[in-house]
Amino acid sequence: MTKSALQIARASYKPKMPEVLKGNIRIKEGTATESAGDQEEIKKLFPNIYGLPILDFVADEGQPGMKDPINVGVILSGGQAPGGHNVIAGIYDGIKRLHSESRLYGFILGPSGLINHEYKELTGDIIDEYRNTGGFDIIGSGRTKLETKEQFDKGLEILKKLDIRALVIIGGDDSNTNACVLAEYYQSINAGVQVIGCPKTIDGDLKNKQIETSFGFDTACKVYSELIGNIERDCNSSRKYWHFIKVMGRSASHIALECALQTHPNICIISEEIEAKKWSLDDIVEYIAGIIANRAEQGLNFGTIIIPEGLIEFIPAIKKLIEELNDFFAHSSDEFNLVRRSQQRDYIISKLSPENAKIYASLPEKVAKQLALDRDPHGNVQVSMIQTEELLSQMVGKKLDEWTNEGKYKGKFSAIHHFFGYEGRSAAPSNYDADYCYSLGYTASMLIAGGKTGYMASVRNTTAPADKWIAGGIPITMMMNMERRSGKMKPVIRKALVELEGAPFRYFKSQRGKWAIETDYVYPGPIQYFGPVEVCDQPTKTLQLEQKGIQMTFL
Repeated sequence: MTKSALQIARASYKPKMPEVLKGNIRIKEGTATESAGDQEEIKKLFPNIYGLPILDFVADEGQPGMKDPINVGVILSGGQAPGGHNVIAGIYDGIKRLHSESRLYGFILGPSGLINHEYKELTGDIIDEYRNTGGFDIIGSGRTKLETKEQFDKGLEILKKLDIRALVIIGGDDSNTNACVLAEYYQSINAGVQVIGCPKTIDGDLKNKQIETSFGFDTACKVYSELIGNIERDCNSSRKYWHFIKVMGRSASHIALECALQTHPNICIISEEIEAKKWSLDDIVEYIAGIIANRAEQGLNFGTIIIPEGLIEFIPAIKKLIEELNDFFAHSSDEFNLVRRSQQRDYIISKLSPENAKIYASLPEKVAKQLALDRDPHGNVQVSMIQTEELLSQMVGKKLDEWTNEGKYKGKFSAIHHFFGYEGRSAAPSNYDADYCYSLGYTASMLIAGGKTGYMASVRNTTAPADKWIAGGIPITMMMNMERRSGKMKPVIRKALVELEGAPFRYFKSQRGKWAIETDYVYPGPIQYFGPVEVCDQPTKTLQLEQKGIQMTFL
Protein backbone atom coordinates (compact mmCIF):
# COMPACT_ATOMS: atom_id res chain seq x y z
CA MET A 1 0.00 0.00 0.00
CA THR A 2 1.47 3.34 -1.08
CA LYS A 3 1.32 5.89 1.73
CA SER A 4 1.54 9.66 1.94
CA ALA A 5 4.03 11.37 4.24
CA LEU A 6 1.18 12.11 6.67
CA GLN A 7 0.09 8.45 6.73
CA ILE A 8 3.65 7.36 7.47
CA ALA A 9 3.92 9.87 10.30
CA ARG A 10 0.50 8.93 11.68
CA ALA A 11 1.33 5.22 11.68
CA SER A 12 3.65 5.80 14.63
CA TYR A 13 1.01 7.66 16.67
CA LYS A 14 0.17 5.82 19.89
CA PRO A 15 -3.43 6.55 20.87
CA LYS A 16 -3.98 7.76 24.39
CA MET A 17 -6.49 5.86 26.51
CA PRO A 18 -7.94 5.71 30.05
CA GLU A 19 -5.47 4.74 32.75
CA VAL A 20 -7.84 2.03 33.96
CA LEU A 21 -7.44 0.12 30.68
CA LYS A 22 -3.68 -0.15 31.08
CA GLY A 23 -3.83 -2.67 33.90
CA ASN A 24 -6.08 -5.31 35.37
CA ILE A 25 -9.70 -4.25 35.82
CA ARG A 26 -12.68 -5.13 37.93
CA ILE A 27 -16.19 -4.51 36.61
CA LYS A 28 -18.36 -2.48 38.95
CA GLU A 29 -22.09 -2.92 38.38
CA GLY A 30 -24.63 -0.14 38.98
CA THR A 31 -28.35 -0.49 39.54
CA ALA A 32 -30.78 -2.13 37.13
CA THR A 33 -31.83 -0.03 34.13
CA GLU A 34 -34.94 0.37 32.02
CA SER A 35 -35.49 1.38 28.41
CA ALA A 36 -35.74 4.98 27.21
CA GLY A 37 -39.43 4.46 26.48
CA ASP A 38 -42.16 1.83 26.06
CA GLN A 39 -40.72 -0.17 28.96
CA GLU A 40 -43.24 -3.02 28.95
CA GLU A 41 -42.98 -3.62 25.20
CA ILE A 42 -39.16 -3.52 25.21
CA LYS A 43 -39.00 -5.83 28.24
CA LYS A 44 -41.21 -8.39 26.47
CA LEU A 45 -39.08 -8.27 23.34
CA PHE A 46 -35.76 -8.57 25.22
CA PRO A 47 -36.47 -10.71 28.31
CA ASN A 48 -32.92 -12.13 28.49
CA ILE A 49 -30.95 -8.88 28.35
CA TYR A 50 -33.41 -6.27 29.65
CA GLY A 51 -32.69 -4.35 32.85
CA LEU A 52 -28.94 -4.98 32.92
CA PRO A 53 -26.87 -2.55 35.04
CA ILE A 54 -24.53 0.17 33.77
CA LEU A 55 -20.91 -1.00 34.11
CA ASP A 56 -17.81 0.93 35.17
CA PHE A 57 -14.26 -0.40 35.01
CA VAL A 58 -12.14 0.12 38.12
CA ALA A 59 -8.48 -0.71 38.59
CA ASP A 60 -7.67 -4.03 40.25
CA GLU A 61 -4.48 -5.75 41.31
CA GLY A 62 -2.61 -8.05 38.98
CA GLN A 63 -2.17 -8.17 35.23
CA PRO A 64 -5.01 -8.57 32.71
CA GLY A 65 -5.25 -11.97 31.17
CA MET A 66 -7.41 -14.96 30.30
CA LYS A 67 -6.67 -18.62 30.87
CA ASP A 68 -7.72 -19.53 27.34
CA PRO A 69 -7.54 -17.59 24.08
CA ILE A 70 -10.75 -16.16 22.65
CA ASN A 71 -11.77 -15.69 19.02
CA VAL A 72 -13.70 -12.50 18.26
CA GLY A 73 -15.57 -11.35 15.15
CA VAL A 74 -16.06 -7.73 14.10
CA ILE A 75 -18.51 -6.04 11.73
CA LEU A 76 -18.46 -2.49 10.37
CA SER A 77 -22.06 -1.52 9.72
CA GLY A 78 -23.62 1.48 8.00
CA GLY A 79 -21.92 4.60 6.68
CA GLN A 80 -18.25 5.26 7.27
CA ALA A 81 -17.05 7.38 10.19
CA PRO A 82 -13.47 8.47 10.95
CA GLY A 83 -11.80 6.24 13.51
CA GLY A 84 -13.37 2.87 12.69
CA HIS A 85 -9.97 1.33 12.02
CA ASN A 86 -8.79 2.38 15.46
CA VAL A 87 -11.78 0.68 17.09
CA ILE A 88 -10.70 -2.55 15.40
CA ALA A 89 -7.08 -1.95 16.44
CA GLY A 90 -8.24 -1.45 20.04
CA ILE A 91 -10.19 -4.72 19.97
CA TYR A 92 -7.20 -6.55 18.50
CA ASP A 93 -4.69 -5.17 21.00
CA GLY A 94 -7.10 -5.83 23.86
CA ILE A 95 -7.77 -9.49 23.10
CA LYS A 96 -4.09 -10.11 22.32
CA ARG A 97 -3.15 -8.66 25.67
CA LEU A 98 -5.68 -10.93 27.35
CA HIS A 99 -4.15 -13.94 25.58
CA SER A 100 -1.51 -13.91 22.87
CA GLU A 101 -3.25 -16.67 20.91
CA SER A 102 -6.60 -14.87 20.67
CA ARG A 103 -7.73 -14.21 17.09
CA LEU A 104 -9.79 -11.52 15.40
CA TYR A 105 -11.94 -12.11 12.31
CA GLY A 106 -13.49 -9.34 10.21
CA PHE A 107 -16.69 -9.98 8.26
CA ILE A 108 -16.54 -8.50 4.77
CA LEU A 109 -18.84 -5.64 3.66
CA GLY A 110 -20.87 -5.41 6.81
CA PRO A 111 -23.56 -7.71 8.24
CA SER A 112 -23.93 -9.50 4.90
CA GLY A 113 -20.43 -10.92 5.46
CA LEU A 114 -21.73 -12.71 8.57
CA ILE A 115 -24.75 -14.10 6.72
CA ASN A 116 -22.80 -15.10 3.60
CA HIS A 117 -19.76 -16.41 5.54
CA GLU A 118 -17.36 -13.95 3.94
CA TYR A 119 -14.54 -13.04 6.29
CA LYS A 120 -10.81 -12.71 6.80
CA GLU A 121 -8.55 -13.04 9.80
CA LEU A 122 -7.15 -9.68 10.89
CA THR A 123 -3.53 -10.30 11.77
CA GLY A 124 -1.07 -7.89 13.33
CA ASP A 125 0.43 -7.01 9.94
CA ILE A 126 -2.98 -6.07 8.55
CA ILE A 127 -3.99 -4.09 11.63
CA ASP A 128 -0.72 -2.11 11.57
CA GLU A 129 -1.43 -0.97 8.00
CA TYR A 130 -4.65 0.73 9.10
CA ARG A 131 -3.88 2.30 12.48
CA ASN A 132 -4.93 5.97 12.70
CA THR A 133 -6.33 5.98 9.16
CA GLY A 134 -9.78 6.99 7.94
CA GLY A 135 -12.34 4.90 6.10
CA PHE A 136 -13.67 1.40 6.64
CA ASP A 137 -11.67 -0.25 3.86
CA ILE A 138 -9.93 -2.77 6.12
CA ILE A 139 -13.03 -4.99 5.74
CA GLY A 140 -15.60 -2.68 4.14
CA SER A 141 -19.07 -1.88 5.41
CA GLY A 142 -22.69 -2.47 4.43
CA ARG A 143 -26.27 -1.70 5.38
CA THR A 144 -27.80 -5.17 5.48
CA LYS A 145 -30.18 -5.38 8.44
CA LEU A 146 -29.81 -8.28 10.87
CA GLU A 147 -33.42 -8.94 11.86
CA THR A 148 -34.57 -12.46 10.98
CA LYS A 149 -34.07 -15.84 12.66
CA GLU A 150 -32.77 -17.24 9.37
CA GLN A 151 -30.04 -14.58 9.27
CA PHE A 152 -29.11 -15.18 12.91
CA ASP A 153 -28.89 -18.93 12.43
CA LYS A 154 -26.87 -18.57 9.23
CA GLY A 155 -24.45 -16.26 11.02
CA LEU A 156 -24.20 -18.66 13.94
CA GLU A 157 -22.98 -21.39 11.60
CA ILE A 158 -19.80 -19.49 10.71
CA LEU A 159 -19.34 -18.24 14.26
CA LYS A 160 -19.35 -21.84 15.49
CA LYS A 161 -17.09 -22.98 12.67
CA LEU A 162 -14.48 -20.33 13.56
CA ASP A 163 -15.05 -20.84 17.30
CA ILE A 164 -15.94 -17.17 17.63
CA ARG A 165 -17.23 -16.52 21.14
CA ALA A 166 -17.98 -12.80 20.77
CA LEU A 167 -19.10 -10.48 18.01
CA VAL A 168 -18.52 -6.70 18.01
CA ILE A 169 -20.86 -4.64 15.82
CA ILE A 170 -19.55 -1.15 15.08
CA GLY A 171 -22.39 1.06 13.90
CA GLY A 172 -25.03 3.71 14.50
CA ASP A 173 -28.41 3.54 16.18
CA ASP A 174 -29.96 1.11 13.68
CA SER A 175 -26.86 -1.11 13.63
CA ASN A 176 -26.72 -1.24 17.40
CA THR A 177 -30.44 -1.99 17.47
CA ASN A 178 -29.58 -5.00 15.32
CA ALA A 179 -26.80 -5.88 17.76
CA CYS A 180 -29.34 -5.81 20.59
CA VAL A 181 -31.76 -8.08 18.72
CA LEU A 182 -28.92 -10.47 17.88
CA ALA A 183 -27.67 -10.51 21.49
CA GLU A 184 -31.17 -11.35 22.73
CA TYR A 185 -31.58 -14.20 20.25
CA TYR A 186 -28.19 -15.79 20.91
CA GLN A 187 -28.77 -15.51 24.64
CA SER A 188 -32.25 -17.06 24.34
CA ILE A 189 -30.87 -20.18 22.63
CA ASN A 190 -27.69 -20.37 24.74
CA ALA A 191 -25.58 -20.01 21.62
CA GLY A 192 -22.50 -19.11 23.64
CA VAL A 193 -21.85 -15.96 21.57
CA GLN A 194 -21.61 -12.53 23.19
CA VAL A 195 -22.62 -9.43 21.21
CA ILE A 196 -21.10 -6.01 21.95
CA GLY A 197 -21.85 -2.71 20.17
CA CYS A 198 -19.71 0.39 19.54
CA PRO A 199 -21.32 3.84 18.96
CA LYS A 200 -20.56 5.15 15.48
CA THR A 201 -22.17 7.92 13.45
CA ILE A 202 -20.90 11.26 12.26
CA ASP A 203 -24.43 12.64 12.70
CA GLY A 204 -23.90 12.69 16.48
CA ASP A 205 -27.42 11.41 17.24
CA LEU A 206 -26.31 8.31 19.17
CA LYS A 207 -25.54 9.61 22.65
CA ASN A 208 -26.72 9.95 26.24
CA LYS A 209 -25.06 10.47 29.64
CA GLN A 210 -22.95 7.31 29.25
CA ILE A 211 -22.29 7.73 25.51
CA GLU A 212 -21.02 11.32 25.38
CA THR A 213 -20.54 11.28 21.64
CA SER A 214 -20.52 8.87 18.74
CA PHE A 215 -17.16 8.40 17.09
CA GLY A 216 -16.42 10.23 13.87
CA PHE A 217 -18.50 13.28 14.83
CA ASP A 218 -15.44 15.21 15.99
CA THR A 219 -13.44 14.61 12.80
CA ALA A 220 -16.32 15.13 10.38
CA CYS A 221 -17.30 18.44 11.98
CA LYS A 222 -13.70 19.64 11.84
CA VAL A 223 -13.47 18.70 8.15
CA TYR A 224 -16.75 20.44 7.31
CA SER A 225 -15.81 23.47 9.42
CA GLU A 226 -12.53 23.81 7.55
CA LEU A 227 -14.45 23.82 4.25
CA ILE A 228 -17.06 26.27 5.57
CA GLY A 229 -14.29 28.53 6.88
CA ASN A 230 -12.64 28.45 3.47
CA ILE A 231 -15.94 29.41 1.84
CA GLU A 232 -16.46 32.20 4.38
CA ARG A 233 -13.03 33.62 3.61
CA ASP A 234 -13.76 33.51 -0.12
CA CYS A 235 -17.19 34.98 0.55
CA ASN A 236 -15.69 37.84 2.52
CA SER A 237 -13.15 38.40 -0.25
CA SER A 238 -15.45 38.53 -3.29
CA ARG A 239 -18.44 39.97 -1.35
CA LYS A 240 -21.06 39.02 -3.94
CA TYR A 241 -22.45 35.55 -3.17
CA TRP A 242 -24.73 33.93 -0.65
CA HIS A 243 -23.52 30.38 -0.01
CA PHE A 244 -26.22 27.83 0.91
CA ILE A 245 -24.32 24.98 2.59
CA LYS A 246 -26.10 21.71 3.41
CA VAL A 247 -24.32 19.41 5.86
CA MET A 248 -24.93 15.83 6.99
CA GLY A 249 -27.52 15.09 9.66
CA ARG A 250 -30.76 13.48 8.53
CA SER A 251 -32.37 13.05 11.95
CA ALA A 252 -30.60 15.65 14.08
CA SER A 253 -28.84 18.98 13.56
CA HIS A 254 -25.77 18.28 15.70
CA ILE A 255 -23.35 18.73 12.78
CA ALA A 256 -24.96 21.99 11.65
CA LEU A 257 -24.86 23.33 15.21
CA GLU A 258 -21.24 22.29 15.82
CA CYS A 259 -20.10 23.77 12.49
CA ALA A 260 -21.90 27.00 13.37
CA LEU A 261 -20.13 27.14 16.74
CA GLN A 262 -16.81 26.66 14.96
CA THR A 263 -17.31 29.09 12.05
CA HIS A 264 -19.96 31.73 13.01
CA PRO A 265 -22.04 31.74 9.79
CA ASN A 266 -24.62 34.46 9.16
CA ILE A 267 -27.45 31.93 9.33
CA CYS A 268 -27.72 28.38 10.64
CA ILE A 269 -31.04 26.57 10.61
CA ILE A 270 -31.62 24.04 13.41
CA SER A 271 -34.28 21.49 12.44
CA GLU A 272 -35.36 20.80 16.01
CA GLU A 273 -36.13 24.50 16.54
CA ILE A 274 -38.15 24.63 13.32
CA GLU A 275 -40.25 21.72 14.55
CA ALA A 276 -40.69 23.22 18.03
CA LYS A 277 -41.81 26.57 16.57
CA LYS A 278 -44.03 24.76 14.03
CA TRP A 279 -42.59 26.85 11.24
CA SER A 280 -43.70 26.31 7.66
CA LEU A 281 -41.41 26.33 4.66
CA ASP A 282 -42.55 29.90 4.00
CA ASP A 283 -41.59 30.89 7.56
CA ILE A 284 -38.02 29.62 7.00
CA VAL A 285 -37.80 31.47 3.67
CA GLU A 286 -39.06 34.68 5.30
CA TYR A 287 -36.47 34.35 8.09
CA ILE A 288 -33.56 33.85 5.68
CA ALA A 289 -34.73 36.61 3.32
CA GLY A 290 -35.07 39.00 6.25
CA ILE A 291 -31.45 38.56 7.29
CA ILE A 292 -30.28 38.91 3.67
CA ALA A 293 -32.26 42.14 3.37
CA ASN A 294 -30.83 43.51 6.64
CA ARG A 295 -27.27 42.85 5.49
CA ALA A 296 -28.03 44.41 2.11
CA GLU A 297 -28.97 47.66 3.86
CA GLN A 298 -25.34 47.78 5.06
CA GLY A 299 -24.07 47.06 1.56
CA LEU A 300 -23.28 43.44 2.48
CA ASN A 301 -24.71 41.38 -0.36
CA PHE A 302 -22.99 38.20 0.72
CA GLY A 303 -23.09 35.61 3.47
CA THR A 304 -23.13 31.96 4.50
CA ILE A 305 -26.07 29.76 5.48
CA ILE A 306 -25.75 26.29 7.06
CA ILE A 307 -28.66 23.91 6.49
CA PRO A 308 -29.00 20.43 8.08
CA GLU A 309 -29.58 17.58 5.67
CA GLY A 310 -32.84 16.45 7.29
CA LEU A 311 -34.47 19.87 7.63
CA ILE A 312 -37.40 19.13 5.37
CA GLU A 313 -38.55 16.25 7.62
CA PHE A 314 -38.79 18.62 10.61
CA ILE A 315 -41.18 21.08 8.97
CA PRO A 316 -44.40 19.88 10.66
CA ALA A 317 -46.66 19.96 7.59
CA ILE A 318 -44.08 18.26 5.36
CA LYS A 319 -43.23 15.78 8.13
CA LYS A 320 -46.85 14.60 8.12
CA LEU A 321 -46.71 14.35 4.35
CA ILE A 322 -43.51 12.27 4.46
CA GLU A 323 -44.95 9.95 7.12
CA GLU A 324 -47.95 9.24 4.88
CA LEU A 325 -45.69 8.83 1.87
CA ASN A 326 -43.51 6.34 3.78
CA ASP A 327 -46.57 4.28 4.70
CA PHE A 328 -47.81 4.47 1.13
CA PHE A 329 -44.53 3.23 -0.35
CA ALA A 330 -44.19 0.55 2.34
CA HIS A 331 -47.40 -1.06 1.11
CA SER A 332 -47.81 0.09 -2.51
CA SER A 333 -44.33 0.46 -4.02
CA ASP A 334 -44.85 -2.35 -6.55
CA GLU A 335 -48.11 -0.83 -7.72
CA PHE A 336 -46.51 2.64 -7.92
CA ASN A 337 -43.64 1.33 -10.06
CA LEU A 338 -46.13 0.20 -12.71
CA VAL A 339 -47.40 3.76 -13.19
CA ARG A 340 -45.91 5.81 -16.03
CA ARG A 341 -43.43 8.41 -14.83
CA SER A 342 -45.44 11.23 -16.36
CA GLN A 343 -48.44 10.16 -14.30
CA GLN A 344 -46.70 9.26 -11.00
CA ARG A 345 -47.17 12.65 -9.34
CA ASP A 346 -50.92 12.68 -10.03
CA TYR A 347 -51.14 9.06 -8.89
CA ILE A 348 -49.48 9.88 -5.55
CA ILE A 349 -51.77 12.89 -5.06
CA SER A 350 -54.81 10.66 -5.62
CA LYS A 351 -53.67 8.30 -2.85
CA LEU A 352 -52.94 10.92 -0.17
CA SER A 353 -55.25 12.51 2.36
CA PRO A 354 -56.71 15.85 1.16
CA GLU A 355 -54.41 17.88 3.44
CA ASN A 356 -51.21 16.11 2.37
CA ALA A 357 -52.31 15.96 -1.27
CA LYS A 358 -52.58 19.76 -1.28
CA ILE A 359 -49.09 20.16 0.19
CA TYR A 360 -47.54 17.64 -2.20
CA ALA A 361 -49.18 19.35 -5.20
CA SER A 362 -47.73 22.70 -4.08
CA LEU A 363 -44.12 21.48 -4.07
CA PRO A 364 -41.77 22.20 -6.97
CA GLU A 365 -41.66 19.33 -9.44
CA LYS A 366 -38.04 18.50 -8.62
CA VAL A 367 -38.66 18.24 -4.86
CA ALA A 368 -41.85 16.22 -5.37
CA LYS A 369 -39.89 13.68 -7.43
CA GLN A 370 -37.15 13.50 -4.80
CA LEU A 371 -39.74 12.72 -2.10
CA ALA A 372 -40.90 9.79 -4.22
CA LEU A 373 -37.46 8.19 -4.59
CA ASP A 374 -36.84 4.66 -3.28
CA ARG A 375 -36.72 4.47 0.51
CA ASP A 376 -33.61 3.46 2.44
CA PRO A 377 -33.39 -0.01 4.08
CA HIS A 378 -35.25 1.36 7.12
CA GLY A 379 -38.19 2.66 5.09
CA ASN A 380 -37.18 6.34 5.34
CA VAL A 381 -37.06 8.94 2.61
CA GLN A 382 -33.49 9.54 1.40
CA VAL A 383 -33.16 13.14 2.55
CA SER A 384 -29.61 13.43 1.21
CA MET A 385 -31.16 13.22 -2.27
CA ILE A 386 -33.45 16.18 -1.59
CA GLN A 387 -31.67 19.35 -2.66
CA THR A 388 -32.97 21.48 0.19
CA GLU A 389 -30.25 24.07 -0.29
CA GLU A 390 -31.42 24.72 -3.87
CA LEU A 391 -35.08 24.71 -2.87
CA LEU A 392 -34.47 27.33 -0.20
CA SER A 393 -32.27 29.56 -2.37
CA GLN A 394 -34.89 29.52 -5.17
CA MET A 395 -37.70 30.36 -2.78
CA VAL A 396 -35.61 33.07 -1.08
CA GLY A 397 -34.80 34.53 -4.50
CA LYS A 398 -38.52 34.72 -5.33
CA LYS A 399 -39.26 36.34 -1.97
CA LEU A 400 -36.56 38.96 -2.52
CA ASP A 401 -37.94 39.65 -6.02
CA GLU A 402 -41.34 40.29 -4.44
CA TRP A 403 -39.78 42.66 -1.92
CA THR A 404 -37.87 44.43 -4.72
CA ASN A 405 -41.12 45.07 -6.57
CA GLU A 406 -42.64 46.36 -3.33
CA GLY A 407 -39.64 48.63 -2.69
CA LYS A 408 -38.60 46.70 0.44
CA TYR A 409 -35.31 45.33 -0.92
CA LYS A 410 -32.65 47.04 -2.97
CA GLY A 411 -29.78 44.57 -2.71
CA LYS A 412 -28.31 42.02 -5.08
CA PHE A 413 -28.76 38.29 -4.53
CA SER A 414 -26.67 35.53 -6.12
CA ALA A 415 -26.63 32.02 -4.63
CA ILE A 416 -24.07 29.22 -4.71
CA HIS A 417 -24.92 25.74 -3.40
CA HIS A 418 -22.82 23.15 -1.53
CA PHE A 419 -23.48 19.78 0.11
CA PHE A 420 -20.81 18.42 2.45
CA GLY A 421 -21.27 14.72 3.09
CA TYR A 422 -18.74 12.23 1.76
CA GLU A 423 -15.98 14.80 2.30
CA GLY A 424 -15.99 14.02 6.03
CA ARG A 425 -17.05 10.39 6.36
CA SER A 426 -13.70 8.75 5.70
CA ALA A 427 -11.29 11.49 6.76
CA ALA A 428 -8.18 10.63 8.74
CA PRO A 429 -9.36 10.76 12.37
CA SER A 430 -8.49 13.70 14.58
CA ASN A 431 -6.41 12.98 17.66
CA TYR A 432 -9.61 12.99 19.68
CA ASP A 433 -11.28 10.38 17.46
CA ALA A 434 -8.08 8.32 17.16
CA ASP A 435 -7.85 8.17 20.97
CA TYR A 436 -11.59 7.77 21.60
CA CYS A 437 -12.03 5.01 19.01
CA TYR A 438 -9.03 3.03 20.21
CA SER A 439 -10.37 3.28 23.77
CA LEU A 440 -13.82 2.11 22.63
CA GLY A 441 -12.31 -0.95 20.94
CA TYR A 442 -10.16 -1.77 23.95
CA THR A 443 -13.20 -1.34 26.21
CA ALA A 444 -15.17 -3.75 24.02
CA SER A 445 -12.44 -6.37 24.49
CA MET A 446 -12.68 -5.98 28.28
CA LEU A 447 -16.47 -6.35 28.17
CA ILE A 448 -15.93 -9.57 26.27
CA ALA A 449 -13.41 -10.74 28.87
CA GLY A 450 -16.03 -9.98 31.54
CA GLY A 451 -18.54 -12.25 29.83
CA LYS A 452 -20.96 -9.44 28.98
CA THR A 453 -23.48 -9.37 26.12
CA GLY A 454 -26.07 -6.87 24.95
CA TYR A 455 -23.81 -3.98 25.96
CA MET A 456 -22.40 -0.97 24.12
CA ALA A 457 -18.84 0.11 24.90
CA SER A 458 -18.82 3.41 26.79
CA VAL A 459 -15.96 5.88 27.26
CA ARG A 460 -16.80 9.18 28.94
CA ASN A 461 -15.36 12.23 30.73
CA THR A 462 -13.62 12.86 27.40
CA THR A 463 -13.12 16.59 27.86
CA ALA A 464 -10.52 15.65 30.49
CA PRO A 465 -7.04 14.32 29.60
CA ALA A 466 -7.33 10.81 28.15
CA ASP A 467 -5.80 9.05 31.15
CA LYS A 468 -8.77 10.32 33.21
CA TRP A 469 -11.41 9.02 30.84
CA ILE A 470 -13.93 6.56 32.34
CA ALA A 471 -14.52 3.23 30.59
CA GLY A 472 -17.34 0.74 30.94
CA GLY A 473 -20.53 -0.43 29.27
CA ILE A 474 -24.17 0.56 28.86
CA PRO A 475 -27.01 -1.91 28.20
CA ILE A 476 -28.28 -1.33 24.68
CA THR A 477 -31.88 -1.92 25.82
CA MET A 478 -31.51 1.19 28.02
CA MET A 479 -31.44 3.33 24.86
CA MET A 480 -34.42 1.75 23.11
CA ASN A 481 -38.07 2.59 22.49
CA MET A 482 -40.74 1.67 19.95
CA GLU A 483 -41.02 3.63 16.69
CA ARG A 484 -42.91 3.25 13.44
CA ARG A 485 -40.66 1.91 10.67
CA SER A 486 -41.84 0.81 7.21
CA GLY A 487 -45.42 0.93 8.44
CA LYS A 488 -44.81 -1.21 11.54
CA MET A 489 -43.93 -0.53 15.19
CA LYS A 490 -40.39 -1.76 15.87
CA PRO A 491 -37.86 -1.55 18.72
CA VAL A 492 -35.12 0.95 17.90
CA ILE A 493 -32.54 3.06 19.71
CA ARG A 494 -34.02 6.49 20.36
CA LYS A 495 -32.16 9.15 18.41
CA ALA A 496 -30.58 11.96 20.42
CA LEU A 497 -31.72 15.26 18.92
CA VAL A 498 -30.40 18.76 19.58
CA GLU A 499 -31.75 19.86 22.97
CA LEU A 500 -33.12 23.38 22.69
CA GLU A 501 -32.53 23.89 26.42
CA GLY A 502 -29.01 22.45 26.24
CA ALA A 503 -25.91 24.62 26.65
CA PRO A 504 -24.68 24.32 23.01
CA PHE A 505 -27.93 25.56 21.48
CA ARG A 506 -28.43 28.22 24.14
CA TYR A 507 -24.97 29.63 23.41
CA PHE A 508 -25.65 29.55 19.66
CA LYS A 509 -28.99 31.29 20.21
CA SER A 510 -27.29 34.03 22.23
CA GLN A 511 -24.82 34.75 19.41
CA ARG A 512 -26.69 34.21 16.15
CA GLY A 513 -28.20 37.72 16.05
CA LYS A 514 -24.70 39.18 16.11
CA TRP A 515 -23.41 36.70 13.52
CA ALA A 516 -26.37 37.52 11.23
CA ILE A 517 -25.51 41.20 10.93
CA GLU A 518 -21.76 41.26 11.52
CA THR A 519 -19.23 39.41 9.43
CA ASP A 520 -17.70 37.62 12.41
CA TYR A 521 -16.38 34.58 10.52
CA VAL A 522 -13.96 32.12 12.09
CA TYR A 523 -11.57 30.16 9.87
CA PRO A 524 -10.70 26.89 11.70
CA GLY A 525 -8.21 25.64 9.10
CA PRO A 526 -7.28 21.96 8.60
CA ILE A 527 -7.16 19.34 11.35
CA GLN A 528 -3.84 19.44 13.20
CA TYR A 529 -2.27 16.16 14.32
CA PHE A 530 1.04 17.40 15.72
CA GLY A 531 1.65 20.32 18.02
CA PRO A 532 0.26 21.92 21.21
CA VAL A 533 -2.56 20.08 23.00
CA GLU A 534 -4.86 23.09 22.74
CA VAL A 535 -4.53 22.92 18.96
CA CYS A 536 -4.47 19.15 18.38
CA ASP A 537 -6.50 17.41 21.08
CA GLN A 538 -9.53 19.62 21.66
CA PRO A 539 -12.93 17.89 21.52
CA THR A 540 -15.91 19.53 19.84
CA LYS A 541 -17.30 22.78 21.15
CA THR A 542 -20.62 20.97 21.59
CA LEU A 543 -19.06 18.48 23.99
CA GLN A 544 -17.17 21.15 25.90
CA LEU A 545 -20.33 23.20 26.37
CA GLU A 546 -22.31 20.13 27.41
CA GLN A 547 -19.68 19.19 29.97
CA LYS A 548 -19.21 22.68 31.34
CA GLY A 549 -22.73 23.96 30.86
CA ILE A 550 -21.40 27.51 30.48
CA GLN A 551 -20.40 29.88 27.73
CA MET A 552 -16.81 29.14 26.83
CA THR A 553 -14.53 32.14 26.33
CA PHE A 554 -12.79 30.56 23.32
CA LEU A 555 -16.07 30.58 21.39
